[in-house]
Amino acid sequence: MSPLADEIAAAFRAACSDELDAPKPGNVHVFASGHGMTACEFVRSAEAAAGPLTMPGVGVGERILGAVEATAAAVGSNTNLGIILLCAPLAATAELNPKDLRAGLAQVLDRLNVRDAELAFRAIVRAAPAGLGRTERHDVFAQAAVTLKAAMAEAARRDRIARQYVCTFEDVFGRGEPVLAAALARSTDRAWATLALYLEFLAAFPDSHIVRKYGADTANDVCRAAWPLHMRIQSGEAPSALLPDLLKWDAWLKQRGINPGTSADLTVATLFAHRLRTILPSARNSD
Repeated sequence: MSPLADEIAAAFRAACSDELDAPKPGNVHVFASGHGMTACEFVRSAEAAAGPLTMPGVGVGERILGAVEATAAAVGSNTNLGIILLCAPLAATAELNPKDLRAGLAQVLDRLNVRDAELAFRAIVRAAPAGLGRTERHDVFAQAAVTLKAAMAEAARRDRIARQYVCTFEDVFGRGEPVLAAALARSTDRAWATLALYLEFLAAFPDSHIVRKYGADTANDVCRAAWPLHMRIQSGEAPSALLPDLLKWDAWLKQRGINPGTSADLTVATLFAHRLRTILPSARNSD
């Protein structure tokens, strides 16, 4: 591993840790386990995935498959497929040390090929995410016939993570980063800044993980329930006042098996992108 690759891997692990430190309703965090998983499993998953995800000189598809296989060997279950699918292109971009992270990412996404799709399909089947079904075009159980970006475009209308591949991570750069930057400007407490970011995603659009498992109506109900908490944290309400209501809703969601996994995955990707800006020499010099 090169020094830059080591820094990228450290940024990935830190982003995963930041996400776990926030009391995110419905998702696993240090305040409460859930869905048969604990925060410790996610820490081990991040440690296992970091190396393959940031391996210098390899393609995005190889990074995805390597990280999924390493995670499965470490914890025996799918804890981080969405995180890997989002962070692999970001890690590949960071390796190129671009002056503009998003512009560099656009080039990486445009260069994805059929081999990347083949390896990513294998990773998705290996992870077997909840609600994974069959599709008429570009089914992950079939041989890939198009580039990974084209395959993601096919799924973009039903999957928010796939959508990022065709909008150059608009949710991360256009929505997530400004919210995170504003939250960090209000407070140095990264856990609460991370929570503000998560609630931004959760209140803004139906979580596609919930849609796959429980349908659009349930996902829309979660959006509406997230909105008051989102507004309270945006208003600067004290964490001590928010925490009881957060944990109460957290327990309610987990009792019903409702996990806003896509919102959590986008949170990690935004935290990762934000940390990459602090380690890339070219990005620092252009600020």
